[in-house]
Amino acid sequence: MQKTLIINAGSSSLKWQLFEMPAEKVLASGEVERISMPGSIFTIKYDHHQKLQKTIDNLNQADAVQMVFDELKQLKIITELSEITAVAHRVVAGGQIFKSAVEVTPEVLKQIKELSDFAPLHNPMEAKGIETMAQTLPNVKQYAVFDSQFFTDLPEKNAIYSIPYELTQKYQIRRYGEHGISHGYLTNRAAELLNEPKDKLNLVTMHLGSGASLVAVKDGKAFDTSMGFTPLTGVTMGTRSGDLDPALVPYLMKELKTDDPNEIMMLLNQKSGLLGISGISPDMREIRAQEETNSQAKLAVEIFINRIVKYAGSYLTELHGADALIFAGGIGEHNVELRQQIIDELGIFNVKLDAKLNEANEEGLISSPDSAIKVLLIPTNEELAMVRQVAAIQK
Repeated sequence: MQKTLIINAGSSSLKWQLFEMPAEKVLASGEVERISMPGSIFTIKYDHHQKLQKTIDNLNQADAVQMVFDELKQLKIITELSEITAVAHRVVAGGQIFKSAVEVTPEVLKQIKELSDFAPLHNPMEAKGIETMAQTLPNVKQYAVFDSQFFTDLPEKNAIYSIPYELTQKYQIRRYGEHGISHGYLTNRAAELLNEPKDKLNLVTMHLGSGASLVAVKDGKAFDTSMGFTPLTGVTMGTRSGDLDPALVPYLMKELKTDDPNEIMMLLNQKSGLLGISGISPDMREIRAQEETNSQAKLAVEIFINRIVKYAGSYLTELHGADALIFAGGIGEHNVELRQQIIDELGIFNVKLDAKLNEANEEGLISSPDSAIKVLLIPTNEELAMVRQVAAIQK
């Protein structure tokens, strides 16, 4: 029996699933939320929806991974670590180098680290996770599955920035896009739910979590995306600013009296977004709990919705309409009110939600019968998409 462990490390979370292969049976799954923050939440689900949850302050990634192994043995899901025969890691930035999943070699690990400029919050963490896992499971093959690979065929008119073209070519500057594993899964799942060929579908997929991105999908392939050269651009996120005027970087360097642009990049990546606007938290749940009494919390929610509507509306225009809008990600999958607010703002496209279906919060159609565009709620499953890619390599 083969067991493949999937590691999906985000900017503030770590999700994992242990699969029995080739049956694609999930033996256990879990998540660590609020990594390196007060009140880190460790959750493991197993054996027909049994659940174990612990709260530990400032749990870092390495300790979180060790807890996963300890609990798997404690719950007798595995007896020995040697039962795990493969480990796959989600890696955000593959640049122009990695256009499909690969086995991790020392050279691949080196290249992942070198691509950290494209995803400064993610690639270093993911490289560290690979190294940690190699120490714990030295005889187990590891694989990398890249978020950026979904966007390798992005049309040049949407991938290229309006800078001197020779710089674009020389330094490989382009819109790389992220959350590609999720957006690819959502596209495939939408085709199943709508019972339509994938290559005939036009979609706007919305992965809304601590990191958030939107993608215009044309004929089943990525056509445009909100994230860019790095995951910093696009809509407002948990701690990332999203789109801003690049002239702000030298301006802030002057006003904050620093000669180090990395300080400003740190501010834009880790201290901005929902956290920066609200002054409360990067967590939408905590912000919404205070929006009635805290003007900054209310503003953070309004800006988050506003930026999503701007991108979704522009993509619907680019695509000349769409077959469906798709909500996914931690916020998109669980925040009933926010979904309604976003769709209300897109009312000019004659898109409408069915209130009861929306409140039911279950996978499938949540639009009303008279909606000009279908709306789907699809819990994303990056882990399943990843394990299938790894299985394909192993054949």
